[in-house]
Amino acid sequence: MTPRRRQVNLFEKYQQGLRYDEFLKRFGTEVHEKRWRDLHAQVTLTEAQRNILGSFRRQMPVLCLAGAWCGDCVNQCPIFEHFAAAAPVIQVLYFDRDAHADVQQALQINAGNRVPVVVFFSEDGAEVARYGERTLSKYRQMMRDQAGASCPTGITVGKDPLLVQVTQEWLNEFERA
Repeated sequence: MTPRRRQVNLFEKYQQGLRYDEFLKRFGTEVHEKRWRDLHAQVTLTEAQRNILGSFRRQMPVLCLAGAWCGDCVNQCPIFEHFAAAAPVIQVLYFDRDAHADVQQALQINAGNRVPVVVFFSEDGAEVARYGERTLSKYRQMMRDQAGASCPTGITVGKDPLLVQVTQEWLNEFERA
């Protein structure tokens, strides 16, 4: 018999999360903080993306399980801060994966401890959606890097295609939620 996992109320936990800067100060080193700042400076939203975000009217609590040390988090979480700046109704609170083992267990992907993982809530705390740890464009890039030209997707966008694509894919999830 498989042991039952203890259910954690993620919306109640959400209330204990940290804002972006607080999360980095508590769980990151100066090196981590610099990496996150540098990526944040590279993210740009298109006018169309800003318009979509500007159309959001309902409060959107978002729980983000992350690790300040994590490369995938460095390359994605700063995007969320751009979304929140463009749509103040988005309230992202961050949790360190290792400091919140109960949240990590509740958000495992394929039975593994992955980050980042995002949980979207409605205004009244109902879970709307989950998404993580990497976007499809990131997996496609990893496949191109590993398999080379034998596995082309035919997708290229802008000067930094991966960051542009990852930003759009995350926006799609925020808009969907």
